[in-house]
Amino acid sequence: MDFAPNNEEQLVADTARAFAERELAPRAAARDRSEEFPEKEMRALGALGLLGVTVPAAYGGSDAGAVALALAVAEVAAADASVAVTMSVTNMVAELIARFGTEPARQAFLPRLCSGDAVAGAFALSEAQAGSDPAAMTTVVERTAAGGYLLRGNKLWTTSGDRAGVLIVAARNGNSIGRPGFSAFLVAGGAPGLSVGKRERKMGQHGSSTVALTMDDVEVSVTDRLAGEGDGLKVALTGLGSGRVGIAALAIGIGRAALAAATRYARERRQFDRAIGDFQAVAFMLADAATVLDAAWLLTATAAWRKQRGLPFLRQAAQAKLYATERANEVCDRCLQILGGYGYTRDFPVERYFRDARVTTLYEGTSQIQRLVIARELLRAARGEAATI
Repeated sequence: MDFAPNNEEQLVADTARAFAERELAPRAAARDRSEEFPEKEMRALGALGLLGVTVPAAYGGSDAGAVALALAVAEVAAADASVAVTMSVTNMVAELIARFGTEPARQAFLPRLCSGDAVAGAFALSEAQAGSDPAAMTTVVERTAAGGYLLRGNKLWTTSGDRAGVLIVAARNGNSIGRPGFSAFLVAGGAPGLSVGKRERKMGQHGSSTVALTMDDVEVSVTDRLAGEGDGLKVALTGLGSGRVGIAALAIGIGRAALAAATRYARERRQFDRAIGDFQAVAFMLADAATVLDAAWLLTATAAWRKQRGLPFLRQAAQAKLYATERANEVCDRCLQILGGYGYTRDFPVERYFRDARVTTLYEGTSQIQRLVIARELLRAARGEAATI
């Protein structure tokens, strides 16, 4: 495995870094205070080809692959995690449509998603009693006499649910559908019967909107279904696997930004006539932070590399997400400690990085769920069974 990005992957990373440094970093603190959704920035990311990084060019995507997407998300997250999570979820939604959608759905939704015209994509899976347990969902889909479907139910914690031009909604198959399990459907933003609840007030990532959704007989057609009836688990697992690689990269980007800020401070801040970075206690914290972030990137790059080549990657994605998010939280904590009292104030960005990193161990599956996924896949392999995805 060659860990050096190829020319196309490096171009995507360089494009993301230049945009992040020029357009995102200068306004990140202001967005954190105002909680402004990054609509303009999302449209700009679309214009740069960064909202359909893994989508075929025939549908408006960049077709640059999963490694390029991970590189880009890390670069954006180092400037503004709110934009990065919106970008990551949008790419995941676009990828699922490209893989599981019907041809009419691809033609209808992908060009708008990839260009930024749809602003964002959203994935509505979680419910009040079905966060880590999709089988407990109560949102239901029923067939209509005309051959279409009706969606009824409520969703929680939907990233960009109030701004998305297209949403993927998972729903349990009702009595009118013979197959058990649940299915996944595309719903256009603003569809009749779709209503948006309150925007959650969160600890961090304030520019990213997180909302509740209600579906009251939302009509969808057969062409809006992803995969077959009852194949929603396959769609969800593929989306979660891809999303976990994205969140791992996002956490690494936040950690890198915190480490850069702490390193600058350790070089400039003087105590006892020496830069504090010259003291072993501080130097070791910097060294440990750099080491775990590099290790996290190797796990993340491995998961992305396997996904890009069509190899099973669910376990590797869970490992990357688990390690990268937990280590990023530790890194931000250490970096805040290096800044001392200044790190606890909003005059310095490490306070924001600390808050933004915290949720990464929760969304796209908690750290505890990642451990269950990893163990399950190890036991499947020990029994000689094929990997889930």
